[in-house]
Amino acid sequence: MKISQKIEQAAKEDRVWWSFEYFPPRTAQGLQNLLDRIERMRALGPEFIDITWNAGGRTSELTSELVKTCQKLIGIETCMHLTCTGMPKEKVDTALREAKQHGCRNVLALRGDPPVGKEWEPVEGGFRYGVDLVRYIRAQYGDYFDIAVAGYPQTQRLPPDERAREMQYLKEKVDAGANFIFTQMFYDVDMFVEWVKAARAAGITVPIVPGIMPVQTWNGFQKATTLAKITVPQPFLDALEPYKNNDEKVREVGTKLVADLCRRILAADIGIKGLHFYTMNLEKGCRLLLEELNLVPRIEVIKPLPWRQSLTPNRRTENIRPIFWANRTRSYLSRTENWDEYPNGRFGDSRSPAYGELDGYGVWIKQTKEDALKLWDTPTSVEEIRKLFARFCLGNLQALPWSDSAPSSETSVIAPQLAQLNELGFLTINSQPAVDGARSDDRIHGWGPANGYVYQKAYLEFFVSPELLDLLIPHIEHDINITYYVINNRGDLRTNTHSDGPNAVTWGVFPGKEIIQPTIVEAISFMAWKDEAYELGRQWAKMYEPESPTRKLIDGIMDTYCLVNVVHNDYKKPDAIFEPFFKAAADYAAKYGSANQSPPNGVNGANGHAH
Repeated sequence: MKISQKIEQAAKEDRVWWSFEYFPPRTAQGLQNLLDRIERMRALGPEFIDITWNAGGRTSELTSELVKTCQKLIGIETCMHLTCTGMPKEKVDTALREAKQHGCRNVLALRGDPPVGKEWEPVEGGFRYGVDLVRYIRAQYGDYFDIAVAGYPQTQRLPPDERAREMQYLKEKVDAGANFIFTQMFYDVDMFVEWVKAARAAGITVPIVPGIMPVQTWNGFQKATTLAKITVPQPFLDALEPYKNNDEKVREVGTKLVADLCRRILAADIGIKGLHFYTMNLEKGCRLLLEELNLVPRIEVIKPLPWRQSLTPNRRTENIRPIFWANRTRSYLSRTENWDEYPNGRFGDSRSPAYGELDGYGVWIKQTKEDALKLWDTPTSVEEIRKLFARFCLGNLQALPWSDSAPSSETSVIAPQLAQLNELGFLTINSQPAVDGARSDDRIHGWGPANGYVYQKAYLEFFVSPELLDLLIPHIEHDINITYYVINNRGDLRTNTHSDGPNAVTWGVFPGKEIIQPTIVEAISFMAWKDEAYELGRQWAKMYEPESPTRKLIDGIMDTYCLVNVVHNDYKKPDAIFEPFFKAAADYAAKYGSANQSPPNGVNGANGHAH
């Protein structure tokens, strides 16, 4: 979606909005950490984000990759910076082509700064000024992209002739096709208001978005204002300088100062309702600032679907996914990215486009070996494995190999039952509680348009030993409302369902719309997921030495346990799905002595060997 459309919509709703800027890090680990941070900061409610382009385009590939990931995986509208510095036309063409492929509809066109220590000069076959880049984008892509340009409020302090000339340059960029303006950072509100009024008087009518830099540290503040060559009002400096040796106090005072700056901008009656925060890839400063402005508590990010939509062109209309990849979004997107169509409308046919092979994507655990050992230690018995899973369900463990992050807030609704199931031997890797008509704005279960209601069938997915499974199946089949699929690592599938079609386990009812059924369970997808589920367990095992008890224990579980999914189709009975499990565990204890006792020929909990 174009940013100008988002700004227009916010204006119609008379609400304040904000956005975040990030820059590409220099290392692979830094990149992963930034993606994690963007994911977390998404919860702060930005309308969009933008990604900078390094001087000379040295991080251009990283910029393109970040834009792709944010559009596709994180599902947040992203604006890509593009500079003239060190950029021949061919490189600009590549950047724009890739941006369009990723579904990016917004570009910030800049001349750019020269590399450190050098004078700015155009590259052969490139562009000299930002206006040239604006004209080129418009000529090549028509109105596909929203084009932003930079504005500099500090020019308001130049002599009259220079000030008028700078404003004329800005007007030329707007006339060439720019849709809105991002401003450079500033701390002088009076100067900014004067500059906006001067821009309007010059005939510039497009939206102006003020650039806001949170104060993080004294040294950082000094460096940023010096590099940007901006003046800082003396009262601002006087408030900060007494604490320049205390970064925590500088941030505290700076947050209040910048919050006051934002309030004055929003109250200035100059038609501005949006704030663009220069995050410097830091989270705390922006969060504290939004809290000080009392904006975060008022924002409720309503999910259009229970899972996060991808914003790439070929996936924007996707509205159905199998539940199995609920905790492995990146893998699902990668394994299906070559599909020519995605399930939508009524149920699509997952048999038509093939899931990508595991070899094409590669199954990997997010954690390093060091992190894995800190998280999961070195279990040497089945009982210790069960306790790990139980701790995860209770929110006392940050991740499992099958889940890249901590349990969702929805899991807390059934966390005690899940923990109990794991302690009884059912190693759960995915679940959802039954929901009977929660409002679409419900903080835990809600998704979709306003004034709607959402529903869910209870769902469990787990690994279980053959002995415990044999005792569970009769109890499951005794309840006519339960359907299940069982598969082993060889791919042998059994089920009690008599339908080849998908089973909708999540749906929503909204005013003026057909019923939306975005999450399904069906056999073909489950069989595709099976290979990945088992391989994740084997990858976990490989974190340990080949002959270690832990390695043998986990490999033994992956060799012998079955993968099972269970749906209770009566969503009005939220606890009914758990009853067969407790009965099976009681049968197991009666037969083998206790729920924690391994049967003969099972995985030996004492030494970790599989027999």
